[in-house]
Amino acid sequence: MNESLSELQQMVVSAATDKKASDIIILDLRNRTDLTDYFMICSGQSKVQVQAIADGIQERSYNSPYKVYTVEGYSTGQWIILDMGDMMVHVFHHETRSHYDLERLWGDVPVIAEMSGS
Repeated sequence: MNESLSELQQMVVSAATDKKASDIIILDLRNRTDLTDYFMICSGQSKVQVQAIADGIQERSYNSPYKVYTVEGYSTGQWIILDMGDMMVHVFHHETRSHYDLERLWGDVPVIAEMSGS
């Protein structure tokens, strides 16, 4: 695990990798928006895997100081957003991720972690 990541970031990355999430990236948005401090973006290969990644993050947060405040997009399993306050987690079906390309949209912000995995 990347030692420079915060406890929240490490927890979310660990939960996502436990469910075999791929292409994990964390973007630093602190100087760009008041919406959140960080985006974590990751991918799954199927609707079931995308939902499992989101479930894993929610389960891991349950007994931690970090809570998931809202979840959007769970039923479709194409793009699930988990609002954790300081971090917004975007769990994409890999094809949906290519279509929306958030990394390009936010291409001018610092990348603080990048893991390919699968």
